[in-house]
Amino acid sequence: MNSGAKRWLLVAVAAAMAVSYFSAQFNRYYLGIVIDIGINIILAVSLNLINGHTGQFSLGHAGFMAVGGYTAAKITLTMQTILPPWAHPLLFLVALLLGGGLAALAGLAVGVPTLRLRGDYLAIVTLGFGEIIRVFFQTTEAFGAATGLTGIPHWTTFAWAWSLAALTVFVVGCLVSSTYGRGFLAVHDDEVAAGAMGINPVRYKVTAFVIGAFFAGIAGGLYAHHKQFLSPGGFDFMKSIDIVVMVILGGMGRTAGVIVAAVLLTLLPEVLRGFADYRMIIYSLLIIVLMIARPQGLFAFRRQRN
Repeated sequence: MNSGAKRWLLVAVAAAMAVSYFSAQFNRYYLGIVIDIGINIILAVSLNLINGHTGQFSLGHAGFMAVGGYTAAKITLTMQTILPPWAHPLLFLVALLLGGGLAALAGLAVGVPTLRLRGDYLAIVTLGFGEIIRVFFQTTEAFGAATGLTGIPHWTTFAWAWSLAALTVFVVGCLVSSTYGRGFLAVHDDEVAAGAMGINPVRYKVTAFVIGAFFAGIAGGLYAHHKQFLSPGGFDFMKSIDIVVMVILGGMGRTAGVIVAAVLLTLLPEVLRGFADYRMIIYSLLIIVLMIARPQGLFAFRRQRN
């Protein structure tokens, strides 16, 4: 791992904690938007590992997010009254990790039998998987069924969201730029040629799915403890599309562009809120204009390999 990247990570985490310390003085509405940006960065960067760096096309990222969100929320709702307040940060960390772990298992479950598929076929399978996850939570009383989960503690702070966003960027960046990670790029560029050189494309695809799903689960846990309410409708097909648009608009495989796109597409609906009923129409038109003007992505001036 690059020592400069480690220093960057430590600086980012320290800055997030410092800002979070003074967050009580900030406007709660704007603070909530900034936390949303941190969560969306995690989602976009993790999907970029699958869709951008490895060249797959997943439409089920919201499903992994749902697994992490519901798992973490159920753990904290069950254990918060048992444990003393001083143990709640540790409980939150454990809940996030377990949510991410179960999401990673879900990524493995969908990855092993389906990643021999390519292109549209893979997209359809992952879309179906995401819908299966949504319907499962919608029909399971233990997770609130159609009414959702309420009363989730508000434990997601600026420090949690942005520290984990920095960690996601760090892990994905170091992975892709490592010797092992070059296999992801080889699979992206030419899967057949990569296989002829001794690289196992299926193994790299599954690895990308598992890691991407893990961080999507982490984002889901942060989302649950930020909004304090989970509904199956919040993890539908359109949520996955939102994340895919961030990756495409930012430039497939370009981490900096994906981060900027996540920031832009989180802020844009809020900026347009004053247009009331026309807000989503204007939002959609702006995305269309951006994609026509920059079909290769906002930051596609050169190929990024880290």
